[in-house]
Order: sequence, then C-alpha cells, then structure tokens
Amino acid sequence: MTPMSGTGFSYTLTRTLDVPADRVWQAWTTPDRYARWAYAAPGSVEMDVRPGGIWKATVVTPDGGEFPLTGSYLEVEPDRLLVIGMDVPGKPEPQAMAVEFAEDGPRTRIVVRQTCDTADERDMAEQGSTMLLDGLTTFLAGDAGN
Repeated sequence: MTPMSGTGFSYTLTRTLDVPADRVWQAWTTPDRYARWAYAAPGSVEMDVRPGGIWKATVVTPDGGEFPLTGSYLEVEPDRLLVIGMDVPGKPEPQAMAVEFAEDGPRTRIVVRQTCDTADERDMAEQGSTMLLDGLTTFLAGDAGN
C-alpha cells in the first residue's frame, strides 16, 4: 500500500525546518514530544514505531472536542520515512500517509503525501496535515534541542 497509488485525490505538502532530521524524527516518534505539538490530549499518545506497530492519539480541537485516532505503521526507516496507516470508520483498509525526512546539513525537508478517495476527504486531510506541520514547526523552533 502506498499513499500515492490509485486514482484518488492526492496532495503533497513540503516544509523545510532548521533542525536536523534526527530531532524531527524524535518529534514524530516519541509519544510525549508528539503530544506537545500534534494537538493530542496529554497521556493519549501510544506509539510502537515499527512496521505493523500500532499508534493511538486523541486529538483535541480548538473548541474542546476530542477525536480518538488509531492506526499502524506501514513502513519505518529511521530519520528518513514513516508511512502511517490511519483507521477510518467504514473503510476496510487504513488511509496511508507518507512522511519523508530529507536532511540537508543542519536543515530537514519534510514531504507529506497522501491520496484520498474523494476531494472532500483530501481537502480535510490536507488541512489536518498543514496544521500538524505548523505545530511541528513551532514546537521545533522553540525546542532548544530537548
């Protein structure tokens, strides 16, 4: 399963951060760090970062609503690639999203790719991914290497 396969509706987002890939990787794969930038409820994030490993998080919306999310890791290449499967109610297969990390000296280029079944699903997924990248950018800018 690849996030760019099929005839669906795709998006690609790119962001370059002034931090090395290992710090970006840790932010994506360490539960307490992920919760701090990904709008997750404290204590709700679980991650078993290996192919077939599961993840869970409860996202908190600006109006206080909570949405539990679950899925699994489809591909894992430390400091380089995460392909994350997200469980979608009513769909037999997880929705895959690829997050690529490309280090360029002290900077890291992140590329997020996903293909969805409908334009509405793509637009919602792209909006959510943009919010994640915004949160990650702010978190890492103020993280001071911790």
